[in-house]
Amino acid sequence: MAFESLTDKLQNVFKKLKGKGRLTEADVKVALKEVKMALLEADVNFKVVKQFTKSVQEKAIGQDVMNGLNPGQMVIKIVNDELVNLMGSETTELPIKPGMDLTVLMMVGLQGAGKTTTVAKLAGKLKSKGKRPLLVACDVYRPAAITQLQVNGEKQGVEVFSMGDKQNPVDIAKAAIEHAKSNQQNVVLIDTAGRLHIDEDMMQELEDIKANVDATVLVVDAMTGQDAVNVAQNFSDKVGIDGVILTKMDGDTRGGAALSIKAVTGKPIFYVGMGEKLSDLEQFYPERMASRILGMGDVMSLIEKVEASVDQEQAQEMQKKLKKMDFDFNDYLTSMEQMNKMGGISSILNMLPGMGGKMKDIEGMIDEKAMDRTKSIILSMTPQERSNPNILNISRKNRIARGAGVDITEVNRLVKQFEQSKKMMKQMPGLTGGKMNMGKRGGFKLPF
Repeated sequence: MAFESLTDKLQNVFKKLKGKGRLTEADVKVALKEVKMALLEADVNFKVVKQFTKSVQEKAIGQDVMNGLNPGQMVIKIVNDELVNLMGSETTELPIKPGMDLTVLMMVGLQGAGKTTTVAKLAGKLKSKGKRPLLVACDVYRPAAITQLQVNGEKQGVEVFSMGDKQNPVDIAKAAIEHAKSNQQNVVLIDTAGRLHIDEDMMQELEDIKANVDATVLVVDAMTGQDAVNVAQNFSDKVGIDGVILTKMDGDTRGGAALSIKAVTGKPIFYVGMGEKLSDLEQFYPERMASRILGMGDVMSLIEKVEASVDQEQAQEMQKKLKKMDFDFNDYLTSMEQMNKMGGISSILNMLPGMGGKMKDIEGMIDEKAMDRTKSIILSMTPQERSNPNILNISRKNRIARGAGVDITEVNRLVKQFEQSKKMMKQMPGLTGGKMNMGKRGGFKLPF
């Protein structure tokens, strides 16, 4: 996950501040020097870092902070507020027209940024909000670009408009807009061609297409750090953009792009890509991102993810079974599938307070492949065996192991873990008490 190193370093700085009963001006300056180095190492733009630390210092070195009851916490709050301001203060929505009014969005970016996949992700996101999107294949240069969009469009249940790779992209865009008007589709997403670098031909083609669009969205790879900011600046100057989507924010990236783009270009970040799945696109909330960076988690996003991924009736049924100690391997499998919908264990842990700087250590202990093997073992059981684990004798376990392609010791281990889980829950009735309430934010139970 992005920002892990930055989070770790900032937490160390703040730990020193909170350990002091009173703060001197010298204490604040030393701390901000460390913050400055941490931001630069995270590949944040130098000018942005300079302005950021100057602003924090001006607010931190004052009577209210220095003489406060908890000056360390007050400095942390100032840093948090300035991080939010840096990334845009408020969440910015895509400029989509209301109702059935047609909105045409042109998606631009360099080759390799994940633009085509992101276009399909965005289409799925808009569809879930009640829109009727149309994907348009205007990348006629990259081999298989059209096929890639068609495959992803089919997975999202969204139509893809294509005229092959022999037509002019400007003509394709115009025809797609007319097609959308005729078929009551209210959002057109144009997937334009990417290049390995910015060139005049590319920019001219984009300008020609832009004459027919309402807004331009730039897709940039967060893993390229300051290069992403430079790309954003170039597109902003030469074509004009209305906002940015950052991809690969789940990768081993320093995160400087997210902290620099708004300050450098003046354009907001609409969404961030948090994985390879077509559902892994999250709306960008500056205050939530600041909270993650400071190691305070992102509980609101976690709650939203649970609400979107967990079926209400299924969750209530699971709660009843847990109360009666009547759960079986079918429930085990359901819980695993729900967890995968939320991005897996690592994604969930990363949103919990205090986990940001520890994720590298924790991820080394999480074996995602082991979860896949567990799923294979359960799927190799008969419906009767899943519902009644007590009938699993040696011969049945051997058959299940062969079906799952694992050693019988893994089957035995899973059965033992399952039995231990039931025993533990019997000894801890508090785990199964209470009501499952997914409607109210602030109170919920994770499905595992």
